[in-house]
Amino acid sequence: MFSASMQPETSSAGSLGRQLVLDELFDLSLYRRLRTFAQPELHPTLDELIVIESRHLAFWQAFFQLPLDALDPGRRVKLWLIELACRLTGDLGMQLVLEAIEVYGVRKYLALWERYRHDPLGGAVRGILEDEFQHEDEAVTRLTARKINPDRIRNIFLGFNDGLVEILGAVSGFFAAFGSSVMVVLAGVTTAVAGALSMAAGAYIAVNSEQEVRRTQTSKRRFLDERAGGDASGEPALGTAAVVGASYFAGAVLPILPVLMGATTALASILAGGLTILLVSMVLAFLSGMDIRKRMAMNLAIIAAAVGVSYAIGSAVRALWGVNL
Repeated sequence: MFSASMQPETSSAGSLGRQLVLDELFDLSLYRRLRTFAQPELHPTLDELIVIESRHLAFWQAFFQLPLDALDPGRRVKLWLIELACRLTGDLGMQLVLEAIEVYGVRKYLALWERYRHDPLGGAVRGILEDEFQHEDEAVTRLTARKINPDRIRNIFLGFNDGLVEILGAVSGFFAAFGSSVMVVLAGVTTAVAGALSMAAGAYIAVNSEQEVRRTQTSKRRFLDERAGGDASGEPALGTAAVVGASYFAGAVLPILPVLMGATTALASILAGGLTILLVSMVLAFLSGMDIRKRMAMNLAIIAAAVGVSYAIGSAVRALWGVNL
């Protein structure tokens, strides 16, 4: 399907080649590991993926003349973590991982093709992409209906992230203004409940309005051309509202828990919130094919800004108006 007769004419060919070879070796190693404990119904898909990844690995090894056959330490740790997660979550987690790896691979090769489309590497990447689209994507999709719903991932992340950032900032500001754990808990819980209801209502209205517009457009097309097919309704408005509201409340409760357990400053809440947002960002970025480090750095920056501004406002309120409860 594709030829390995040329090497890319680029100064970064060495590091890029190493990355591509190790990425394919990682995928192949993961599929072989999963095969050892997967349920029998998953074996045909994993066997097909193993054949495809073996072909890709051999191609890049020949293309870059890099006969690497061992993962680097970082990828070995990543392999162990994903294997552990799949063992704990079973077939559902395994299917999510397979879909996430497929999404990541397609995004990576599309970006490479756009960058090197006029170089020898571009032709090689095109062949890999064709193989991805024609065989690997089909193999994973055939396993089950897709479980990675972009809208659902967005709603979960939006709700949880907003709840965590907003209440973490609020807890910091309340501590600066009141200096009382009881007041922080009361104010934090009240804000969390109100925020969750507000987010759920906003999501419901937004999705419902979008569906109304979509139905109107569909009716218009049907009137103009009876052959026009129906339009997908998307996520149910009530379900979306529940997901967003529940995700928001889950994120909002997290900064309050250290205070309930006896914390007398915002430090414990900040640490818990920071670690959680790192974990959530990593998982969701992996499942949706986003750049993990960029997403984690962005969310940490947002949290730092929210905490800093809220604490400054709380301190100013206490200093100017003498709030002391």
